[in-house]
Amino acid sequence: MSRPVPVSPLSLDRRSFFRFAGLTAGVVAGGGVLAACGKDSSGSNNGTTGDGSKYGTVAVQLSWLKNIEFAGEYFADSKGYFKDAGFGSVNLVAGGAASTSVEAGLTTGKIWIGMSAPQTTAPAVLEGLNAKIVGATYQKNPFCIVSSAAKPIHSPQDMKGRKIGVQDTNQLIFNALLTANGMSPSDVTIVPAQFDPSPLANGEVDGWVSYVTNEPITLAAKGFANANFLFADFGLPLVAESLTVNQRTIDNEREKLKAWLAADIKGWRDAVANSAEAARLAVEVYGKDQRLEIGEQTKEVTAQNGLVVSPESQANGLFTMSDDLIAKNIAALGKAKISITADKLFDMSILKEVYAEHPELKAPIA
Repeated sequence: MSRPVPVSPLSLDRRSFFRFAGLTAGVVAGGGVLAACGKDSSGSNNGTTGDGSKYGTVAVQLSWLKNIEFAGEYFADSKGYFKDAGFGSVNLVAGGAASTSVEAGLTTGKIWIGMSAPQTTAPAVLEGLNAKIVGATYQKNPFCIVSSAAKPIHSPQDMKGRKIGVQDTNQLIFNALLTANGMSPSDVTIVPAQFDPSPLANGEVDGWVSYVTNEPITLAAKGFANANFLFADFGLPLVAESLTVNQRTIDNEREKLKAWLAADIKGWRDAVANSAEAARLAVEVYGKDQRLEIGEQTKEVTAQNGLVVSPESQANGLFTMSDDLIAKNIAALGKAKISITADKLFDMSILKEVYAEHPELKAPIA
């Protein structure tokens, strides 16, 4: 299957919309998009050990094109952490607007583990996918409202009476933000939008549904001073880049899954500690065909680290979710009209075992 043509920095935000909201449960359940793509050799030998390694090769679906968002996986791969853990190779399969969803890949066995989001995985589970979220790279989801610094919008209440650009695929999550803050669509003027935030820069709208690690940075680079607030800070504390696997992987390949998670945690600890090298790996190695800019990727990784590292992850380890955070995610999904119980969607027991067996991975990151 062909990959999307790399896009300009101002339109790169498409990753958040297609990843988190644009892939419906119907597509997941049917698997039609995947069937149309044909066989992908990167995932064809999942679970085999013909290469002499303990666990063989696995395919890992990224949620977007190979940019800075997957710095931890780049470190784990380039530093040999995956190989040391027993994997012959770990194929990092690029996602993107033209790719299939993680949930579709899990349905067909095309991938072994993938990076998704609760608001995408939950509907698929309700449709019958037997999968669980076993960890979350981003402790906060990156959705935000970006606005002009000259007329800033610092909270949902500040949106009242203002024009907000909302992409079609983000209507659900935006409406959930309104609901979480006692507001309704009639409190704002919703302006249908595409993915290029030029209308905000041109003054056609007052606010724009964005991704905090992208639009605020790219707009500022173009000379547009801006402000933003995170959905996660105003009633929608959903995690993101959630690690999702089939239930059969948990049941039948638990040691293999623990080995992969431990290696990936090592990679992310390195990525958080060394932003410069994280940006270099994204620009020069793994994303070298994406025409990424080192300055932008460096700024993005700095913003990203604020989503990966939280007081809870510092205390309990990267990827972990406390019972309280899980409960908040379930409540947030309810505000998006997705009703599901925690035991149907999350399983943190694997990570607890990883940290019990590797307590050194729990040390706070400087």
